[in-house]
Formats: sequence, structure tokens, C-alpha cells
Amino acid sequence: MSDTHETHASAHGGGPFIAAIDQGTTSSRCIVFDKDGRIVAVDQKEHEQILPKPGWVEHDAAEIWTNVQQVVSGAMEKAGITKQDVLALGITNQRETTLLWEKATGKPVHNAIVWQDTRTDALCKELGRNVGQDRFRRETGLPLASYFAGPKIRWLLDNVDGLRERAEKGEILFGTMDSWVIWNLTGGPNGGRHVTDVTNASRTMLMNLHTMSWDEKICSSLGIPMALLPEIRSSAEVYGEATGDLAGLPVASALGDQQAALFGQTCFEEGEAKSTYGTGTFLLMNTGHEPVNSYNGLLTTVGYRIGDQEPVFALEGSIAVTGSLVQWMRDQMGLINSAAEIETLASSVEDNGGAYFVPAFSGLFAPYWRSDARGVIAGLTRYVTKAHLARAVLEATAWQTREIVDAMQKDSEVELSSLKVDGGMTANNLLMQTISDVLDAPVVRPMVAETTCLGAAYAAGLAVGFWSDTDELRANWKRAAEWTPRMDADTREREYRNWLKAVERTMGWIEEEN
Repeated sequence: MSDTHETHASAHGGGPFIAAIDQGTTSSRCIVFDKDGRIVAVDQKEHEQILPKPGWVEHDAAEIWTNVQQVVSGAMEKAGITKQDVLALGITNQRETTLLWEKATGKPVHNAIVWQDTRTDALCKELGRNVGQDRFRRETGLPLASYFAGPKIRWLLDNVDGLRERAEKGEILFGTMDSWVIWNLTGGPNGGRHVTDVTNASRTMLMNLHTMSWDEKICSSLGIPMALLPEIRSSAEVYGEATGDLAGLPVASALGDQQAALFGQTCFEEGEAKSTYGTGTFLLMNTGHEPVNSYNGLLTTVGYRIGDQEPVFALEGSIAVTGSLVQWMRDQMGLINSAAEIETLASSVEDNGGAYFVPAFSGLFAPYWRSDARGVIAGLTRYVTKAHLARAVLEATAWQTREIVDAMQKDSEVELSSLKVDGGMTANNLLMQTISDVLDAPVVRPMVAETTCLGAAYAAGLAVGFWSDTDELRANWKRAAEWTPRMDADTREREYRNWLKAVERTMGWIEEEN
């Protein structure tokens, strides 16, 4: 066994290496990277999704911590290296997932409440009172929504016996998953560092974007004792050293997963954007050193902060249904047998045959935020075949991307220079070409598709001087493929008009029951 390990690491020179932990929604993994930003080894482990009631989603944080330890040692073993070969450990995480635990024992007081969980819907409506969704938007960049961590903390304080009193006494700690992992890595009850980074803090709804610190007024409006909260640090600095098996290893970065992908895609200049195409899609655009308020249904968020440099902000847009529409075509409709088949089917026709598919299965996300909308296929005639529908399915992802990019350009007054893409759907060349056509901008896919882990590794490497600056990271970034626009302007505008007409048809389908 050990022989194959030796060759694996030695093929990448003798190191040193950076290890990155990605504590995700369905699994935790660790990837070891070399100086060129190439993958040396990966280990991954799934954890249980706990679904106590409809709309409720929880994770067992103790199980996650055990898995994190296993994947770190697993990845190092696969690489044939020891902790002496690793310069630093970086962390990226599922965002907004909320945990409270005992300071003295490290025992969670309740399962973690996951970002997808909607139990705080009613609380958010109540908090909006006469102001509505925008009550804390100016300070935090976020609308009042069940998605963010602040209301989840409040729910735990209201629903776990005796918890509020203990929190006020300073016996309880709050953290998103980055904080939980860092606290445990650096000693837990024995001196563990209770910190979070600016990107994760910006998703709690408790951090003021203008001061980069916890907002006392918002905390008191939400009824959250500030004794619970971790210290806010940059995304790239040494928070502390690991204990236990990894003793002495610097823990040197933390970034929420979408921000980590922005960093891993080296979107360091204003106007650079990345889009991660998975089940849904997250598009982030670097807007420079000023937070840009959105009047077009986007979130204002922290992109990253390197050490004591100025923070960099981003606008974020999310699309609910992209990859899951292809799955729906496969599993519910039986029109294709595998996800890859959609490209072949769609390529067998020249165009969409006049059909448009708006997948508002659970309402429309950015930039509309209409929960009364439902999915529509418009423009059907007898001429339309399943191949035309397959094409309309791919175009749906492209047009939804265009709508978010338009909103970003309106909000930021910055032109999109090019779109860097990652995620599973980027294997679909026809889709990538279509996105380039409708954006009228180049679409670029990098060599290393694991941009989330790579971003955490890059930030940790910068913190310990493994890489000297962001220019060196940029030089590491290698394109695997690029698509440039081929569609003429008239066609693009006509098709966009038709798409927007189809979007209108989705609205008001559900009559609001008061």
C-alpha cells in the first residue's frame, strides 16, 4: 500500500502541501493541494440528513466533527504524507447552518439547524413587522429570510429549555460550521479559538457591513445575547494551531462555500464573477471595496478579506432550479435516461422550436422573489419535439443566468468582463456555449473544478506565506475551456424578449391564502 502513496505525493514533488476542509451540506471532505494548486488526494464522508418535520432540516454536529477528523487523516494517508508535510489547514463550509454548544464540554445543545430549514418563517414575518423584508437590509445587505443564521439562533434560545439564561451567563457558544470546526481543531473546551470569518459573519444578519462588527442594535432587536457570538476575523490569517493528531498545524483560513469558490476562481478584480452550476446556481460578482446595495433582488455579501487588507464585497444571486430541472426531465418525465443525454438530444435540433421553459417549481428566486409563481412551458405548437424541449431546458439555465447578470450590472454599474464557471453542469458544452451566447460574454471553465476547496487552500496558503500574493494565485489559474458568443444581437434580443414573456406567464398562479 505505502509504495503507491509514496509515488502519489512524490509525483507532486516532496511538498510542502496545503490541506483544505470543505464541511458541506451533505458531506465533509478534505483535499490536499500542491504548490501549483493541483489536487494530490481527496477523502470524503457523508453525514445524516435529519428531517424531524416538513421543512425542517438538521445535522448532528458531533457526527460532523468526527467525520472531519476522519477525512483529514484519510486524505493525508492517501497522499502518503504526515502533518510535517502540511503547511496549513484551510476551511470552507455550508453557510448559515447554525449551532449552539456548551463552552465547558463542547456538547451541542441541539442539532444544528441547516440553511435550508424554514422553521423560522413565521418569526421572520413577525420581525419584519411594519417594515417588512428590508428591516435590517441597510446594515446587513440581507433581506429578512429564514435562510440566515440570526433568526435560527433566536429560535433555539426560545425553544430549548433554560438555554437563554445559560447564554446570558456566557456558558453557551454560537457558531456557523466554520466556527465549530475551528473551535474543535484548536482544542475545544481546552482553549479552542471561538472565531468566525467576515464571509460567514455576513450571513448571520447580525454583522454590520459598514463596521465589519456585530451590530448591537440588531442583536437586541432579535433578542440575541452578544456573549454567544464568536470574534470576527479575516478570511486568511492564522486563527490558532491544531491540537491532537494535527498538533502544531496552523488553522489559517475560513470562507463560506460560495465565497471560497469566488476566491478559488481568482475573481480578485471588480467585475469578475463566478457561477457555480449545481442543483441550483449561485452567481457572485466582485464589486470591490464598497458594499453595493441591491435594488434588484440580490444579496450584498462579503466576498473575502485577506489579513489586514481592505475587505472585498460581492453581489450574490441565486437560482433555485438549474441542474434539478435536468434531473426532473430524467426522473419525473422519463425523456432522458441520464443527465449527459440531454446535451445529445438538445444538439439534434437547431433551436428551441419556439418553446420556452420557466422552471418556477417553488416560485421565482432572484431577481423576482415571487413565491406565487409556478413552472410554465410556453410557446408550444405541434411542431415541438422532445429535442426542442431538451433545448428549452438548457436555455432556461442560460436565461436565468442572464437575468442575474443584468441585475448585477444595474446594481453595481460594473460591466461583466467574463464569467468563470464551475460545478457539475459545466460538463455540458452546449449549455456553456448557450450561456456565452445569451450573456454576450466569454464563459471560462478552469482546470481544477474543485474551486471551493481550492479557495480555502489559497487563503490558508496566503496566510502562511506559501503563496506570496494574489498575482501568484492568478498565475496558477489555468483555463480548461472557453466559449465565446456566436449569437447575433437581433436573435439574442428577440429570444430574451420571448423568455421574459414566458416568465410573466408564471406569476400569480398560486392565489395567496390570507
